[in-house]
Amino acid sequence: MSCVFCRIVAGELPSERVFESERVLAFRDIRPAAPVHVLVVPKAHVESLFELVDRELAGELLVGAAEVARSQGLERGFRLIANIRHDGGQEVGHLHLHVVGGRRLGPMLAR
Repeated sequence: MSCVFCRIVAGELPSERVFESERVLAFRDIRPAAPVHVLVVPKAHVESLFELVDRELAGELLVGAAEVARSQGLERGFRLIANIRHDGGQEVGHLHLHVVGGRRLGPMLAR
């Protein structure tokens, strides 16, 4: 198994887990962009959001992200990010959502 997130899910690589359900795992990003930066991944390997066809799993990922936000005290707000494929900035070939917050976040795109 070469996918780093699959290895984290399997327990082969260490991670600081903050949420887990039957099909979803959330753990702290090792290069945080904000005080709270948690990755939410499906336990089953899905390359990116582009390949996701399981509507139930899609819902579980979003519910997991909301649970992470609640557990991390992000009542004032947070950003949910999905980088998709190469041109979208995806660095790991396993679907993951970034839950980012803990401070005021600026605009995503410059106008």
